Amino acid sequence: MMFVRFDLLVAALSLLHVHTWLTMPVLADLGFPPWLRAAHWINVFFIGYLMRSGIQILSSYPRLYWNDHTTPGTEWIKFTKNDPPKDKLWITLDQEVPVSPLIAQPGGKQLGLGRHWHFFSIIFWLLNGLVYVVLLFATGEWRRLIPTSWSIIPDAWHTFLTYATFHLPPDSAFHPYDPLQQLAYAAVVFLLGPFLILTGAAQSPALEAQFPWYVRLFGGRQFARSLHFLGLLAFIAFTIVHTALVIITGLGRNLGDIVLGQHQHDQGLAIILGILIVACILALYGITSWLSQRFPRAITHALAAIYGPFVRMMTLRSRSRQEYRPEDISPVFPVNGEPPTDPDYLKLLWEDFAGYHLEITGLVKHPLCLSLAEIKALPKQTQITKHDCIQGWSAIGEWGGVSLGQLLERCEPLPEARYLVFWSYSDDTSGRPFYETINLALARHPQTILAYEMNGQPVPMPHGAPLRLRVETQLGFKMVKWIRRIEVVERYDAIREGEGGSREDNKHYEQAAAI
Repeated sequence: MMFVRFDLLVAALSLLHVHTWLTMPVLADLGFPPWLRAAHWINVFFIGYLMRSGIQILSSYPRLYWNDHTTPGTEWIKFTKNDPPKDKLWITLDQEVPVSPLIAQPGGKQLGLGRHWHFFSIIFWLLNGLVYVVLLFATGEWRRLIPTSWSIIPDAWHTFLTYATFHLPPDSAFHPYDPLQQLAYAAVVFLLGPFLILTGAAQSPALEAQFPWYVRLFGGRQFARSLHFLGLLAFIAFTIVHTALVIITGLGRNLGDIVLGQHQHDQGLAIILGILIVACILALYGITSWLSQRFPRAITHALAAIYGPFVRMMTLRSRSRQEYRPEDISPVFPVNGEPPTDPDYLKLLWEDFAGYHLEITGLVKHPLCLSLAEIKALPKQTQITKHDCIQGWSAIGEWGGVSLGQLLERCEPLPEARYLVFWSYSDDTSGRPFYETINLALARHPQTILAYEMNGQPVPMPHGAPLRLRVETQLGFKMVKWIRRIEVVERYDAIREGEGGSREDNKHYEQAAAI
């Protein structure tokens, strides 16, 4: 296991990123058409957001694993000295590390907003990349990247030796790149970029639930998360080499190419314009970080309005096909959420929940009030599934309980009913009763249950006794623990801040939490 100073590492990576994308090596033959230069700067802008928001997301649980159990002490690298205490109950939110807005988007402890910026940026980064690749082939510019002969491999090695001995290849070696540059750029565009996309997708609970084979291709969610991080390091390694070549070949020439289209133009003007472009990009990062901290709800709504339809299109109808083996169950299942201090709950806990009753009310034909014994008398459903937390950790557990769909059949929601509101005995970070909402489609999902057993035993108090929700296509914060009652409603915008849950209201998480 390694410990790394998180703040110093991400600061260095951010500086390398800005410098690298400021410049571009010489293209002697093909030049730089306007569409290519535009795609370049658009890429700079959004990949900067991706890196900054990715740092924000990583800071929420700054540990990486090669196993899906995320057992404390088994991480292979961490960016915090804050280890879980062994003498008292701890929750995973205690692991979150505040990050400076100079290197993260938006900075501080803002996982929810970081995710919004990440998803927003992904949409435009992918669209820009798609346009770039299409135009690359449509205009014949693909020759600048894709090798046409195997001779490029020995030629690239010879070029490497030339650079290693502090010499420059002759001008005739650039067609428009030298062989080493061409291989490196082609690998970044056609291998490393897709690799980061694929490993990022493998961290989606909805995708894992519906296509578990896909995530297994990467060794599991945590393996994919680690690979995603290593992909970033590979990009940084490319950046270091790329930056060195830029310095060697001349800043003015390279900025002349990527700003004005040819290095024969005024190189002084190119440097000034390049600096202004980068300054504007950095200013936008700073302004949007400040706005996110100052007006988080408005920024959340604005970003979600753009990327939300894409997320819903990809995940709304996802189905869970999870079923792990008993030997896959995690030795330690982390805890998140502070246990209730409500006097009514403590009385029930003292009485081993003998007086507990679950109420299902609202837009239903037949309101229900069931004791824990009556719930346990209903047909039992058992499933071994993976819990994916929004922070990044995961664990596998066996859950036994009653199908929520079965309870809905008994109470018969009215035609106008659309959502279920789960009220908890615990409090949220604002000191009010915790709540979350899910839609009826999720509630009727075959693997959505109210669990009263965990790993063959009654659900322990830290994990939600006597009842907790399990929705296997969603992130963990949607799975309400210590359930007090369920309310069936038409809409949730009249509840509290109207965002659809305590985490959405207070931490700006997304209401549709499948990705």
